[in-house]
Amino acid sequence: MNLTPVQSRIVGCLIEKEMATPDNYPLTMNALLAACNQTSNRNPVTRLDEATVSNALANLRAMNVVRIVYSRSSRADRFRHALDEVLTLEPEHLAVLSVLMLRGPQTTSELRTRTERLHPFAGHDEVEEALRQLAGRKEPLAARLERQPGQKESRWAHMVGGDLSLAFAGTDDDGPDDDVDSRPTARADRMGALEQTVAELRADLDRLQAEHRNLVARLGESDDDPDG
Repeated sequence: MNLTPVQSRIVGCLIEKEMATPDNYPLTMNALLAACNQTSNRNPVTRLDEATVSNALANLRAMNVVRIVYSRSSRADRFRHALDEVLTLEPEHLAVLSVLMLRGPQTTSELRTRTERLHPFAGHDEVEEALRQLAGRKEPLAARLERQPGQKESRWAHMVGGDLSLAFAGTDDDGPDDDVDSRPTARADRMGALEQTVAELRADLDRLQAEHRNLVARLGESDDDPDG
């Protein structure tokens, strides 16, 4: 599999929202755009427009990686990923891949912390095992990067994008590795929670608008019925 950076961002977002906020999944275009362009929990931060995302979705659908979910109660198309079906992946693999696709190369400690909302890993050993399984596939989906000068730990990168050299494009510019738990993350967590709330409200608004349109249409049909 060889996804572009935009396609990887989309699939990573769909996996994240499916696991973190299942009540608002599958995602409408508005919710997906908000998820792709979040300013927290994303590296790099993007400013994708609807045309770019629509084009990437069309290609992902052709690859059977993304599918449209149709609903009689909503006129807005909703999208879900099928990466687990295409590549035969378990939830722990999806959680790790999602965070790698959304935030670039990371240490096992960072992955352990950042997958908490997605999958309940018992400890670092379980994260390492999931990474080893992804790296040990016939077509590897993850790879351990050489430790760089100033880093205490080696980092892992996803291989869903094919070219491993692109992995460094999303590397956090934090300087030497410190314990991830010691980093000031409270503000980022609050921003992430706010952006998630906005995305959920947009999804609810889309649903309510669709229900309103359907109700108005039904009332119009009733008024036009001479036997009503």
